[in-house]
Amino acid sequence: MKRRNEIRTLDGARPLTGRVVAIVAVSAFGVILAVNLTMAWFATSGFPGLVVKNAYIASQGWDRNRAAQNALGWQVTAALANTALSVEILTRTGSPLGGLVVEAEIARPTALEGAQTVLLRFDGARYRSEVDLASGRWAAALTVTAPDGAVWTGQAALWRD
Repeated sequence: MKRRNEIRTLDGARPLTGRVVAIVAVSAFGVILAVNLTMAWFATSGFPGLVVKNAYIASQGWDRNRAAQNALGWQVTAALANTALSVEILTRTGSPLGGLVVEAEIARPTALEGAQTVLLRFDGARYRSEVDLASGRWAAALTVTAPDGAVWTGQAALWRD
């Protein structure tokens, strides 16, 4: 049924009107807004993003701590195999270093669920601890304390199949 004053193009199609343009524009921006709000919710519902309470204060001792850790000369590597986290600490000469307190805070890089803190024990060659981790990517914040009070801290990226 044809309206009385309806305008049609030469090929019989309806013309592009302001109402159609408005509907298309509102729909497009609605989709963009919905996607942005969804992504913002996912971004804020996981990892809080807080590494240190005050970055300025934490940065004040950065160079001093790095120099102290380099002076120790320790070579620290971490690995995750099956259900065990192992941390190898070698001296400058390459021999294993025992008698240290090794602690690891293990968590997902972007979420807090499943996080745990473990104390590793020296087995004569490396420090080990049993951990119960799901498959995927993990990060370990290592803190190594020597009997004389020297502290080494570092991060290790871990993967579990």
